[in-house]
Amino acid sequence: MTAGLSRWLLIAAVLQLMPLSAQPQTAAKVTRIGYLSPLSRASDADNREAFRRGLLERGYEEGRNTVIEARHADGDLDRLPELAADIVRSKVDVIVAATTSAVRAAQAATTSVPVVMAFSGDPVGDGLVASLARPGGNTTGFSAAVTEIAAKRVEYLRAAVPAATRFILLATPTASRSMLSASEAAGKTLGVRVTTLFVGSAADVSRSLSEDPTHRADGVIVDLAIRRNVAQILEIANRQKLPTVSGPREFAAGGGLLAYGADYPDLFRRSASHVDRILRGAKPGDLPVEQPIKFKLIVNLRTARAIGLTIPLALLTQADEVIR
Repeated sequence: MTAGLSRWLLIAAVLQLMPLSAQPQTAAKVTRIGYLSPLSRASDADNREAFRRGLLERGYEEGRNTVIEARHADGDLDRLPELAADIVRSKVDVIVAATTSAVRAAQAATTSVPVVMAFSGDPVGDGLVASLARPGGNTTGFSAAVTEIAAKRVEYLRAAVPAATRFILLATPTASRSMLSASEAAGKTLGVRVTTLFVGSAADVSRSLSEDPTHRADGVIVDLAIRRNVAQILEIANRQKLPTVSGPREFAAGGGLLAYGADYPDLFRRSASHVDRILRGAKPGDLPVEQPIKFKLIVNLRTARAIGLTIPLALLTQADEVIR
């Protein structure tokens, strides 16, 4: 046996005897995920936690092998572009955008970093993707079936107020046209005129919900995108004893009469699957946009009593949750 061979055999034997921690280690890759939401951290807590849970189910643990660069706009949509740019500067591998407005901001900030829509109202109609089957570009994720849900909100509000003849739909100027059309069409079917009023400021809200007879209605439908003025809308509507409906659970929990929509935390949990597939090499433009599979109807009986409304038993039996 040559001296050189003996030396290598000796080194190999020593390495085998060394504790694992003392041996050279290959640094584990840390995944960096951007998370952009127009909500406050408190309002978005359930969605964010559901997303973390979905990641953990797939082996991504925050603080161990994953960093989440979360940015929240606290209801100020004008902050989203800069927050999205800040996420891109942090060198993330993928961005999860919580709403349609967040998706737009993320797409404007990057064309190379993959964007996963945790929730989007009408991704094709809003021009976020080319199609549901083949979204193209750097974006994929989940649609919230906005047209179907919009029609159901009109239906549920009509069920709560059987004698209603006119509803106001408060929407942002950038609201999905398919959502507006679906709401108006559902109203016609039910014998209720749905009048869309665009609001962009607190003054717009006050004017739209004023006691002017030209604006008087039997109920108010609130576009999901109106985050900044929801508390003001509910304060005025409840004072005027106007029944209200919108999408997220927090709307009903905050004093709205009804909330109906996709199970949003479930969409966020499921969005982790798209993140995982992208991190494993899938191209976002080739991943089909998926639809929600769970929906929730929430009725706030405290609000019903406060505005002097009796909720029909047939509607209560359909509710997934009743706030008493």
